[in-house]
Amino acid sequence: MNQPASAYFIEDRHDPNETHTLSVLVQNEPGVLARVIGLFSGRGYNIESLTVSETESQKHLSRITIVTTGTPMVIEQIKHQLDRMIPVYRVVDMTLTKRSIERELAMVKVRGQGEYRVEALRLADAFRARVIDATTESFVFEITGNTDKINQFIDLMRPLGLVEVSRTGVAAIGRGPEGM
Repeated sequence: MNQPASAYFIEDRHDPNETHTLSVLVQNEPGVLARVIGLFSGRGYNIESLTVSETESQKHLSRITIVTTGTPMVIEQIKHQLDRMIPVYRVVDMTLTKRSIERELAMVKVRGQGEYRVEALRLADAFRARVIDATTESFVFEITGNTDKINQFIDLMRPLGLVEVSRTGVAAIGRGPEGM
Protein backbone atom coordinates (compact mmCIF):
# COMPACT_ATOMS: atom_id res chain seq x y z
CA MET A 1 0.00 0.00 0.00
CA ASN A 2 1.31 3.45 -0.86
CA GLN A 3 1.53 6.15 1.76
CA PRO A 4 -0.48 9.28 1.04
CA ALA A 5 1.59 12.14 -0.30
CA SER A 6 2.38 14.94 2.11
CA ALA A 7 2.01 18.62 1.37
CA TYR A 8 5.10 19.24 3.49
CA PHE A 9 8.68 18.58 2.49
CA ILE A 10 10.19 16.32 5.13
CA GLU A 11 13.86 15.54 4.69
CA ASP A 12 14.50 11.82 4.92
CA ARG A 13 17.42 11.69 7.39
CA HIS A 14 19.34 8.63 8.41
CA ASP A 15 21.85 9.99 10.90
CA PRO A 16 24.11 7.28 12.32
CA ASN A 17 23.83 6.36 15.98
CA GLU A 18 26.65 7.55 18.21
CA THR A 19 27.66 6.40 21.68
CA HIS A 20 28.11 9.16 24.27
CA THR A 21 29.17 9.17 27.91
CA LEU A 22 27.25 11.71 29.99
CA SER A 23 28.31 12.77 33.46
CA VAL A 24 25.42 14.15 35.51
CA LEU A 25 25.96 15.90 38.86
CA VAL A 26 22.80 15.63 40.99
CA GLN A 27 21.51 16.28 44.49
CA ASN A 28 21.92 13.07 46.53
CA GLU A 29 18.35 12.54 47.65
CA PRO A 30 15.80 9.72 47.38
CA GLY A 31 14.11 9.35 44.00
CA VAL A 32 16.62 11.29 41.88
CA LEU A 33 18.00 8.22 40.13
CA ALA A 34 14.46 6.97 39.45
CA ARG A 35 13.56 10.33 37.87
CA VAL A 36 16.66 10.30 35.65
CA ILE A 37 16.01 6.70 34.57
CA GLY A 38 12.34 7.57 34.02
CA LEU A 39 13.37 10.25 31.56
CA PHE A 40 15.18 7.61 29.49
CA SER A 41 12.56 4.87 29.69
CA GLY A 42 9.64 7.24 29.12
CA ARG A 43 11.08 8.40 25.82
CA GLY A 44 12.45 5.08 24.67
CA TYR A 45 16.13 6.02 25.01
CA ASN A 46 18.57 3.20 25.67
CA ILE A 47 21.10 3.10 28.51
CA GLU A 48 24.18 1.02 27.70
CA SER A 49 25.86 1.57 31.08
CA LEU A 50 24.94 3.29 34.34
CA THR A 51 27.06 4.00 37.42
CA VAL A 52 26.08 6.11 40.41
CA SER A 53 27.90 7.12 43.56
CA GLU A 54 28.00 9.94 46.06
CA THR A 55 31.02 12.10 45.24
CA GLU A 56 30.84 14.95 47.73
CA SER A 57 29.27 13.96 51.06
CA GLN A 58 29.46 17.46 52.59
CA LYS A 59 27.49 18.95 49.67
CA HIS A 60 25.28 15.81 49.30
CA LEU A 61 26.12 15.45 45.61
CA SER A 62 26.16 12.29 43.52
CA ARG A 63 27.57 11.66 40.09
CA ILE A 64 25.62 9.58 37.57
CA THR A 65 27.61 8.34 34.58
CA ILE A 66 25.40 7.21 31.71
CA VAL A 67 26.54 5.68 28.43
CA THR A 68 23.79 6.00 25.84
CA THR A 69 23.39 5.74 22.09
CA GLY A 70 21.39 7.75 19.61
CA THR A 71 21.58 10.15 16.72
CA PRO A 72 23.30 13.49 17.41
CA MET A 73 19.86 15.13 17.63
CA VAL A 74 18.65 12.56 20.20
CA ILE A 75 21.83 12.98 22.30
CA GLU A 76 21.29 16.76 22.34
CA GLN A 77 17.68 16.25 23.35
CA ILE A 78 18.71 13.92 26.21
CA LYS A 79 21.25 16.48 27.50
CA HIS A 80 18.73 19.34 27.40
CA GLN A 81 16.04 17.29 29.16
CA LEU A 82 18.49 16.20 31.88
CA ASP A 83 19.66 19.79 32.32
CA ARG A 84 16.08 20.96 32.95
CA MET A 85 15.47 18.49 35.79
CA ILE A 86 15.34 20.15 39.22
CA PRO A 87 17.85 18.02 41.21
CA VAL A 88 20.40 18.14 38.33
CA TYR A 89 23.24 20.66 38.78
CA ARG A 90 25.29 19.95 35.68
CA VAL A 91 25.39 17.70 32.61
CA VAL A 92 28.68 17.16 30.79
CA ASP A 93 29.05 15.15 27.59
CA MET A 94 32.42 13.52 28.26
CA THR A 95 32.57 12.25 24.66
CA LEU A 96 32.54 15.79 23.26
CA THR A 97 35.14 17.17 25.66
CA LYS A 98 37.74 14.79 24.19
CA ARG A 99 39.56 15.27 27.50
CA SER A 100 38.20 12.45 29.59
CA ILE A 101 39.34 9.11 30.90
CA GLU A 102 36.87 6.22 30.90
CA ARG A 103 37.34 2.96 32.76
CA GLU A 104 35.28 -0.08 33.59
CA LEU A 105 35.91 -3.04 35.87
CA ALA A 106 34.87 -6.62 35.10
CA MET A 107 35.16 -9.92 36.91
CA VAL A 108 35.43 -12.81 34.46
CA LYS A 109 35.01 -16.44 35.52
CA VAL A 110 36.70 -19.02 33.28
CA ARG A 111 36.54 -22.80 33.66
CA GLY A 112 39.36 -24.80 32.19
CA GLN A 113 42.00 -27.44 32.63
CA GLY A 114 45.26 -28.33 30.97
CA GLU A 115 46.10 -26.35 27.85
CA TYR A 116 43.01 -24.10 28.15
CA ARG A 117 44.02 -23.14 31.68
CA VAL A 118 47.55 -22.19 30.59
CA GLU A 119 46.18 -20.16 27.65
CA ALA A 120 43.69 -18.31 29.89
CA LEU A 121 46.53 -17.34 32.27
CA ARG A 122 48.72 -16.22 29.36
CA LEU A 123 45.96 -14.02 27.91
CA ALA A 124 45.14 -12.61 31.34
CA ASP A 125 48.78 -11.61 31.74
CA ALA A 126 48.78 -9.93 28.30
CA PHE A 127 45.65 -7.95 29.24
CA ARG A 128 46.98 -7.16 32.74
CA ALA A 129 44.05 -8.98 34.36
CA ARG A 130 44.58 -10.16 37.95
CA VAL A 131 43.62 -13.57 39.27
CA ILE A 132 41.40 -12.85 42.29
CA ASP A 133 40.19 -16.41 42.84
CA ALA A 134 41.54 -19.76 41.67
CA THR A 135 40.50 -23.37 42.09
CA THR A 136 41.74 -26.47 40.32
CA GLU A 137 38.91 -26.07 37.82
CA SER A 138 38.42 -22.33 37.37
CA PHE A 139 39.72 -18.77 37.68
CA VAL A 140 38.10 -15.44 38.39
CA PHE A 141 39.95 -12.58 36.72
CA GLU A 142 39.65 -8.89 37.54
CA ILE A 143 40.25 -6.60 34.57
CA THR A 144 40.02 -2.83 34.29
CA GLY A 145 40.24 -0.65 31.23
CA ASN A 146 38.13 0.87 28.53
CA THR A 147 35.05 -0.98 27.31
CA ASP A 148 36.69 -2.17 24.09
CA LYS A 149 39.56 -3.80 26.00
CA ILE A 150 37.16 -5.64 28.30
CA ASN A 151 34.99 -6.79 25.39
CA GLN A 152 38.07 -8.10 23.60
CA PHE A 153 39.23 -10.01 26.71
CA ILE A 154 35.78 -11.57 27.14
CA ASP A 155 35.67 -12.59 23.46
CA LEU A 156 39.06 -14.31 23.81
CA MET A 157 37.96 -16.15 26.96
CA ARG A 158 34.77 -17.54 25.36
CA PRO A 159 36.42 -20.51 23.61
CA LEU A 160 38.59 -21.20 26.67
CA GLY A 161 35.62 -21.86 28.97
CA LEU A 162 33.96 -18.54 29.87
CA VAL A 163 31.38 -19.17 32.59
CA GLU A 164 30.12 -15.70 33.55
CA VAL A 165 30.93 -12.00 33.58
CA SER A 166 30.06 -9.23 36.04
CA ARG A 167 30.71 -5.63 34.96
CA THR A 168 30.56 -2.34 36.85
CA GLY A 169 29.70 0.00 33.99
CA VAL A 170 31.72 2.97 32.81
CA ALA A 171 33.19 5.57 35.17
CA ALA A 172 34.51 8.74 33.54
CA ILE A 173 36.41 11.80 34.68
CA GLY A 174 37.82 14.81 32.87
CA ARG A 175 41.52 15.41 32.48
CA GLY A 176 43.22 18.50 33.87
CA PRO A 177 42.90 20.53 37.06
CA GLU A 178 39.27 21.62 36.60
CA GLY A 179 36.39 19.81 38.24
CA MET A 180 33.05 19.03 36.78
